[in-house]
Parts: sequence; C-alpha cells; structure tokens
Amino acid sequence: MAKVIPFQGVLYNPDLVEDMREVVAPAYDVIDPPTQTALYSRHPNNVVRLEFGVDEPGDDSSHNRYLRAAQYLQDWLKSGVLRRDQERAIYPYAIEYKTPGREGVAKPLVLKGFLSLLELEEFGAGRVLPHENTRTAAKNDRLNLLQACRANFSPIFSLFSDPEGMVSTPIENIMASQKPRIEFRDGEGFYQRLWAVTDAQTIQTVVAAMKPKPLFIADGHHRYETALTFRDLQRAQAASQAGANLQSWESVLMLFARLEDPGLTVLPTHRVLKTAMPDIEDIRNKLHKDFTIKEFGFGKADEPQVRSHFLHSLRECGQRRQAYGLALRNYPKYVLLERRAAPEKPQGTSPRERLDVSVLHVNILGPLSIGELSEDTVVYTKDDDEALDLVLTGKAGAAFLLNPTKVSEVSAVASAGERMPHKSTYFFPKPLTGLVINVMKEG
Repeated sequence: MAKVIPFQGVLYNPDLVEDMREVVAPAYDVIDPPTQTALYSRHPNNVVRLEFGVDEPGDDSSHNRYLRAAQYLQDWLKSGVLRRDQERAIYPYAIEYKTPGREGVAKPLVLKGFLSLLELEEFGAGRVLPHENTRTAAKNDRLNLLQACRANFSPIFSLFSDPEGMVSTPIENIMASQKPRIEFRDGEGFYQRLWAVTDAQTIQTVVAAMKPKPLFIADGHHRYETALTFRDLQRAQAASQAGANLQSWESVLMLFARLEDPGLTVLPTHRVLKTAMPDIEDIRNKLHKDFTIKEFGFGKADEPQVRSHFLHSLRECGQRRQAYGLALRNYPKYVLLERRAAPEKPQGTSPRERLDVSVLHVNILGPLSIGELSEDTVVYTKDDDEALDLVLTGKAGAAFLLNPTKVSEVSAVASAGERMPHKSTYFFPKPLTGLVINVMKEG
C-alpha cells in the first residue's frame, strides 16, 4: 500500500528569514550555471547551497560540494536559520501560475496538493509507478548528496487518481479555511502558499484515503531511485531490522497531487536540432504519405502574427490527431505536419508506441535519416518561442514542436510497466526547493 507518513518538517525560520523569495530555488535539474550563480548571490542562506552547490578548484574526496552542503545544513540548524517543527504534520501546498509560451491561456491556474513523506517501495511492487528512464550520472550525484546530508531538500512530484475527492476535499478545506503559514510570489511571479496540518483526525483521513492509491511519479525519478539505493545501503549497514520501527531513511519527501486537478499542466518538450536538415523538397517527398503538409509563410514584418496563427493551428490539430510543427533555418515558412489516418495497430499494442513523441522519432526523424539524438545534436525546450527563435536567428538547423502528452497517456504507459521515451513530458509547475526539508533523524 502507499504509506503516507506525516513528519516534522524543517523550515526556514521567519524570524531570521523575512523574505522566502530570497532563500528558495527551482528544482536542481532546471538550474543552469547563470541561475546557480544568481541564487548564490541572492542570499547567504539560499537553499541552492544545500541542493546544488558549486564545485571549487581543488575539490577532492574530503573537500567537495556535498560535504560543504552538509556543513551548511548543520550550521543553519544550529544558528536557527532552519528549525524543525515540534509536531508531525502534512503540508498542503498550492501554486498559482501561468504557463510559459502557450497560446490561449488567459487566466492563472492553481495546482494543489500536499507535502509529506512516503514509505519507499521498489518499482514493480504495484503502488509506485515510474514513467521515465533514468541516467546513471544524475543518480550518482544525488546519492553523494544524500549520503553527505541525510536529507531531502526537494520533493519528488507524484500523481494519484482521486475523482471522488476523498483526499483533495479535506486538503482543500484546510486551504479555504486557514491562513497559509507561508505565502509569497516567487521570482517567476507564481503565488506560492504552504499550510501545516497537525490535526490528528485530518491526517488520519488523508493517510487512510491514500493507502489504496497507486502513485505515478511525475518528476523526480532520479531522486526516488537514489532514495531506494540509499535505503538499501543503510539496511546493509544495520545489524538487523527485524521488528524495528520504520527508519527515517526508509521514506522520502514527496508532493502528492491529483491526476484530475485542472491546475495540472503537462508541457511538451520540443526538439531543436543543431545540425543541418534535409531541404524542404526532400522532407515533402519522404513524409507526404504519412502526413499532410501545410505551410505558413512569413516576412519580417508579419512573423509574430504568423507565428501565433501557426502555434494555434498546431494545438487545434493536436485535438484531432497527431500533429507536429517544423521550423527550418533560412526557410521563411513554418510547417505543420498533420498525420493522416494511422494504420490499425494489433490489439495489445504498447501505449508507448502510440505517443506523439514515439511517432515523431519513428515516422518523421526515421524517414529523414536523423539518427539518435544526443546532447551534441539537440536542445530540449518546453517554450514554443524559444524553439522557434533558435531557428529564426540561425542558432539551430531545425525545430520540431510537439503537442503536450496527455496525463491519461502517461498513466497508461506507467500502468503497463513501460517507460516514456527520454524528454517526453514536463509536468508543470514544479514544486520549489526549500519550502519544507526532510532532515532524517538518527536511530
């Protein structure tokens, strides 16, 4: 069963940290070097020093960013910059936001969920379902940090189905009736709110309602697998766990949100190719059997208007069938590829094969003889305008724009025991790092 565990979270002390905007950070995997530098400069206690510290000249096994993070953590706990709550709690969390680079979104959306611990279990046991493959380098990095600090600084993002509102109703009642413990607008202008629930009856209701629910990991696969590895290492070092209480290293910090939440957004991850592409005639010849091809010509003066119409058409076509946008360097037209009726697949066809991103790689990149994508040949971006601008300014050879993967498709892939292709989904918004920290207790 999915065992949700209330815990004594470690939070920034408002008496010493007046502005939470100064000390929180985005998820580590979206922090590029300029952002890392800016976060370091923003505040001496910014959580980036814990979650994603900088390497320094002369670093070795006894002096490195992981050990510096552990020292910062201990110093901040001793000085009172960070302090542990006295009572076990779950932490309702809401993010009001606008989606980046998207057409037709007129008003803010609100993602709601709650932060707590989850007892770790192996993938395949039936309750925690991954949907993406992971990479060794990232897991090694996270394991080094976890071993040094024995803390979860950022939550894994998980989704659960709750159409009747058995979990969401008590959580949202808290949000509606109580003043947030923390509220602020972050650097992106998103309105962040956090509550703390210590009421035993509310906690019991939520924990009981979560027990039978499978969890789909939306973001944080590397951190979850790292937590499993750390747990196994700790078990191996322990003399015996027979009959022992659950140890602190057998759980992990997680954000739980509803699959049905209208505030949940999945952004597409576009492919921007650095290399040269076949010319448009070659593309037409190789793709016309499977795709209808419509072009949107533009000049310097009307490009913004044409771009807007092109992106709107891409989204609209995506409601009917698979559709892709294409921009080519030195070609003053945006290209819309709309898939013709797909051939019937035999019963039992993999949900993975039916994804837009799978069709892109098999039915478009394959016929165009574009080989396996690597960091040397592709840039991934969730922003429509960034993808098109890279081509328009001559910094890239081509951009393939996708429509977002549906939440139901991600769920189907995970339920089938499969993994999504690399860079298939971008669940949005991601929870901030530093709102609540899980510092493991000894013993």
